[in-house]
Amino acid sequence: MQLATLDLVIIVIYAIGLFALAQWVSRERGGREKDSAEYFLASKTLPWWAIGASLIAANISAEQIVGMSGSGYAIGLAIASYEWMAALTLIIVGKWFLPIFLKNEIYTMPQFLEQRYGTRIRTLMAIFWLGLYIFVNLTSILWLGSIAMAKVTGADQSMALVGLGLFALVYQLRGGLRAVAMTDIVQVSLLVLGGLLVSWLTLNEISGGTGVVAGFSTLLERVPGHFEMILDSAHPYYKDLPGLSVLIGGMWIANLSYWGFNQYIIQRALAAKSLREAQKGVMFAAYLKLLMPVIIVLPGIAAVILAPDLAKPDEAYPTMMRLLPTGIAGLVFAALIAAIIASTASKINSIATIFTLDIYNKLGEPKPEKQLVLVGRITAVASILLAIVTARPLLGSFDQAFQYIQEYTGFFTPGIVVIFMLGLFWKRATEAGALAATIGSFVLSIALKALWPSLPFMNRMALVFVLALALAVVFSIKQPATAGSNRVNTADVTYGTSASFNMCSFGVIAILTALYTIWW
Repeated sequence: MQLATLDLVIIVIYAIGLFALAQWVSRERGGREKDSAEYFLASKTLPWWAIGASLIAANISAEQIVGMSGSGYAIGLAIASYEWMAALTLIIVGKWFLPIFLKNEIYTMPQFLEQRYGTRIRTLMAIFWLGLYIFVNLTSILWLGSIAMAKVTGADQSMALVGLGLFALVYQLRGGLRAVAMTDIVQVSLLVLGGLLVSWLTLNEISGGTGVVAGFSTLLERVPGHFEMILDSAHPYYKDLPGLSVLIGGMWIANLSYWGFNQYIIQRALAAKSLREAQKGVMFAAYLKLLMPVIIVLPGIAAVILAPDLAKPDEAYPTMMRLLPTGIAGLVFAALIAAIIASTASKINSIATIFTLDIYNKLGEPKPEKQLVLVGRITAVASILLAIVTARPLLGSFDQAFQYIQEYTGFFTPGIVVIFMLGLFWKRATEAGALAATIGSFVLSIALKALWPSLPFMNRMALVFVLALALAVVFSIKQPATAGSNRVNTADVTYGTSASFNMCSFGVIAILTALYTIWW
């Protein structure tokens, strides 16, 4: 596909406008220098709409658009459970997790672990998250984003990969989290509009120009197997989405870890003006998550009819973009870039936050604010360069990168959920128990994968979660905490939520019930 001059003009206008907006919101007000609270947490002043939009922009990137659309092509609508169950998870995060985090003025997840358990678990998890964000998350975003750019424009994939990484770095380097979060409302608006256009045009193409409803009906008739939400054991992709585990099993482990205890996601809510503002933000994000399968998964399913002979499932979304007319192609391509850039910038900022505040600032005496901001920027540069260099070696051989990401992060997520849930809600949990759960999660996951390779990874996560929980409880009882080691205050935390939050929560539950009833 060759983009026309009009398409290129639209893309250039978007890039210039985004960069200008990011620099404008990043400006130092009143001549004061940017401190670490401003650079890493936007001085805790983010409004709900910025929080909600930024949560989605950080989450929805090439690994979601390209990767999940590819899984829609290969598996079908069942992959949408990652999106729809996330909406319910966000309600849990808003009601029960955020009150504790904000009450204790938490900046980073390793900081919470230090205040709750001690320094060893903080250091261990800080190093783990840095490795995960750079070598799994950043690499996957850039790799899949470069695939999309190469397929749509014919550009060299390596050049596309470098260009995406450097643009994301430069546009947020000066302003930090504020530059990311305050521009994400533009990014998400463009993403939703562009995604809906792709879905509309693909369905219209399937119907032969007779409309979206007719196209959807044709899709249901011709590929009914792609509209099963709960896969049975005979399904060829049962191992990826093992039946009821998406509702009552391992997917909960993945979602709670990702939305509740993942620095680059939760960082937006930690930067809220208030708890109520944070809760409104996560609710806004929950409703956007309900919409995402229409934008992401549906084009992949449509590609089964429109492009049945793709070499790899991850080529589905870029191939569907070839249906777009001049002008619209530029807009949708800009939306895809928006998703890639927003998520990449979010990852970069969170990497800088964890390294600077949880590792560098803990070495020796506390550092001056100006020095912390400088180190954060240097870390941002180093992280994106590492991701650019390692993306192809790590991801070049995978057909469905989205599933690769889920499986390999799943080696650690059971332990992460255990240590945070016990840290939040069980006062007897100790650092010894947390370390046992963290290390045990990885060792048990590797062992089960080797000894029981046919076990679906989602079921493996559930089993490892139970075993890691048992380890944490046993070690916590055998090695009680020393006095004063738990510095997290939960005594006067209130979990009450507003009437609007409760009503919106009921709405999410009702919509999910209807969706799973229809597509069971």
